[in-house]
Amino acid sequence: MAKRFGDTLAVADLSLRVERGSIFGFLGPNGAGKTTSVKMLLGLVRPSAGKGSVLGAPIGDRAARARIGYLPELFRYQEWLTGREVLAFHAALAGIARTERSKQVARALEIAGLSTRGNDRVAGYSKGMQQRLGLAAALLGEPELVFLDEPTSALDPVGRYDVRDLLRTLAARGTTVFLNSHLLTEVEQVCDRVAIVRAGRVVASGTPADIAGARLGVRVRASANGVPLQETLAAFGNVVVEDGGAFVGGVADDRVPDVVAALVAAGARVYAVSAVSQSLEDRFLEMMSAP
Repeated sequence: MAKRFGDTLAVADLSLRVERGSIFGFLGPNGAGKTTSVKMLLGLVRPSAGKGSVLGAPIGDRAARARIGYLPELFRYQEWLTGREVLAFHAALAGIARTERSKQVARALEIAGLSTRGNDRVAGYSKGMQQRLGLAAALLGEPELVFLDEPTSALDPVGRYDVRDLLRTLAARGTTVFLNSHLLTEVEQVCDRVAIVRAGRVVASGTPADIAGARLGVRVRASANGVPLQETLAAFGNVVVEDGGAFVGGVADDRVPDVVAALVAAGARVYAVSAVSQSLEDRFLEMMSAP
């Protein structure tokens, strides 16, 4: 799909496939076309070219949209309402039966960690609590697909952990999660697959590990006991001696035992060996800085 606003090409060529029950990360810098892409998938913005389907129906299908939850990046609720009243209003808008609304609202408040604050007015909510309320609204009606735009941006570390746990729970029960986030370390921990978009085009897609790339080497924590680490490990790769050990670049998996054996044979005491890999964030920054 593509989207043009006048002379501005916001999305040049969006091509995605997201499997049901997966957590899919959608990454890119500001202005890359992420939010416009999400709005096209939701049927809120009409594509200038191309087509697609969501939950097996054409984009914009009303029946399919009723099975979708959405948390936008920028939202604002009426400050004079309580959290419970906000969710009851959104439950009505979503077409949830009147007899089910109280149950759905209570469940959403519990999932979002707001059960004890549901009767408080939104004006008294912190930014993080408002973010939780938005997440609760997106989960009303137990949707099959949830679009979340920066769901952890205002949360503290405990809140972020809770959201990660929630996303895994949703995926385990078959809910598909489409996650738009700038927090690449969060994405790396929770997403099954990711796509990186730049200037309106998907430039990479796959598992976080696939995109991050090959392992860089191993880090050995050891007491040298007078052993020349540089010379002892030189045969295995590029060696950088560090305080408390050394980093050896380019070591294949099947050579790691040999690294340890060489150190022990030379008289060093080895306490730990850990793989060092390029992070998804490292790879992302590398791709964004490319000409």
